[in-house]
Amino acid sequence: MKKIAIMTSGGDSPGMNGAVRAAVRTAFYYNMTPYGILSGYKGMIEDNIFELKHSDVSNIIGRGGTILQTARSQEFRTEEGQKKAVENLKKRGIEALVVIGGDGSLSGAKVLYDKYDIKSIGIPGSIDNDIYGTDVSLGVDTALTVIMDSVDMINNTASSHGRTFIIEVMGRHCGYLAVMAGIATGADAVIIPEVKPDLDGIISKFKKRAEDGKTRNILIVAEGAGSAYEFGKILQEAGTFDARITVLGHIQRGGFPSYFDRVLGSRMGAAAIEGLINGRNGVMTGLQGNKIEYVPYEDVFSRKHEMNQNVVKLLDILT
Repeated sequence: MKKIAIMTSGGDSPGMNGAVRAAVRTAFYYNMTPYGILSGYKGMIEDNIFELKHSDVSNIIGRGGTILQTARSQEFRTEEGQKKAVENLKKRGIEALVVIGGDGSLSGAKVLYDKYDIKSIGIPGSIDNDIYGTDVSLGVDTALTVIMDSVDMINNTASSHGRTFIIEVMGRHCGYLAVMAGIATGADAVIIPEVKPDLDGIISKFKKRAEDGKTRNILIVAEGAGSAYEFGKILQEAGTFDARITVLGHIQRGGFPSYFDRVLGSRMGAAAIEGLINGRNGVMTGLQGNKIEYVPYEDVFSRKHEMNQNVVKLLDILT
């Protein structure tokens, strides 16, 4: 194998640049020629593919986002778009792909592997941490650090004014960020998509806290569980709560990659190239324990990433 291409796709996540850098430098180490694909599958279709030099990945490990950029592509969902993408790879002699992204990005890699025999290894990049086969995805640790710092700052003003703050974090289908942030910040309640919220219980708890002289409350809500504004309205109507809303939004994606994400991206990027060299393909790199494993695409998409119930129980105990 002499030529490989590297791309990032879907939502950006801190640590992607570390993975790109490691893949490129590992490719050079094994005398391979790495190519970059600009803007994911959109760039693959539009032939925005270029040879990567050693200098292209210098001094990028500490940057958030992705130097290869990212975009959604409806055209890639069509057979015509897929064939264009494959033709652009083949005319350069590109033999395999390293695809860094979430479910949608890895699904695209699986399509290319299943239908067109394009070898690939995926790297999970999703701050929601909703991908099966890895304990943690790229960007999760950085996103949690941003959330933790934000909640800590909000907590100061909440304590000063005796207010209830409802803080909405990312997590459309997975409440991992909300649960972990709740533990790390000492939140008073957490609402996640996996569990039907007990609003009456939360209101009773906050009222009991008020009776005990604790007028500050922090409620963390995962976006997939409902709107923070709706929950705030319910609390306000329940009385005694001076509720304020903070939606952290895309700030969670924008932090400088943490130590953990820089190292994880580096390990996964190198493992992807070495896996391809050793005949692995149609798999995703996953962190299991402290070891990088190769997880077949079939497992990634046929099984669901489950929340660690011991962690959920710990949250219940602590709140």
